[in-house]
Amino acid sequence: MMTQGLVYPFVDLGLSRRLERAEAHANTCFVEARAERSPASGAAWVRIGGASAMFDGVGSPITQTFGLGLFEEITSETLTRIEAFFHERGADVDHEVSPLAAPSLFPLLGGRGYRPLEFTSVMFRPLGTVPASRLPGSGPLTVRLASSDEHQAWADTSAKGWSEFPEAAAFMADLGALVVSARDLTPFFAELGGRPIATAGLSMSGGVALMAGASTIPEGRKKGAQLALLEARLQHAADRGCDLAMMCAQPGSASQRNAERHGFRIAYTRVKWRLWA
Repeated sequence: MMTQGLVYPFVDLGLSRRLERAEAHANTCFVEARAERSPASGAAWVRIGGASAMFDGVGSPITQTFGLGLFEEITSETLTRIEAFFHERGADVDHEVSPLAAPSLFPLLGGRGYRPLEFTSVMFRPLGTVPASRLPGSGPLTVRLASSDEHQAWADTSAKGWSEFPEAAAFMADLGALVVSARDLTPFFAELGGRPIATAGLSMSGGVALMAGASTIPEGRKKGAQLALLEARLQHAADRGCDLAMMCAQPGSASQRNAERHGFRIAYTRVKWRLWA
């Protein structure tokens, strides 16, 4: 992918707010879709102290907060209110925290018994021109939007791509059924000879395009499906006025390496904090 001429914004509080707000928006859309499809799940989200706290079920990776300490100063009273939201639902209290959050947040978390749980590379790139050779419909490999009645096919294909990891496959099978119906979320298929071999999702909010949901079935790998899906989503987002793309990856992973090869840079490493006390 050609990235010459792209102008990368400086990584500051303003950029972090945009990125974290965009990911929070995508996840709240999942929560709202879950609540609509499964009212008994108790799925819900609230905004407290500028942070988006969401419950998608006990054990769901979506059950956490985004934006803590980025939009408002966090006090002990604020954390007590957020913790009550999760405790009332029997869930762990997890916060995805940007390193650009207010410095006063970190000793506050430590003093309340929070400990780091995992790290995430938050990556971004400006949107530019996408090479026409890779756009949807070129050659035997094609990319298209999933229609509203294909939620099961999208979910099944996505889950099959995670078949080596049973827990992740089960999560994707469950979550995938929500993708097609959730607002502001756009699901894509990559097909080879008319057969779906890969999936990916796109969420657009505030001019930021969040890339997520990438999955390729084992027999469809190394055929360029994920590159085609990436470029199709970048073009789709650019055509709709987005100026930035973002994605998240485990530090040092193949996903991070591939993202960097295609113009993404690490904005910062985010830490998930869990309340252990």
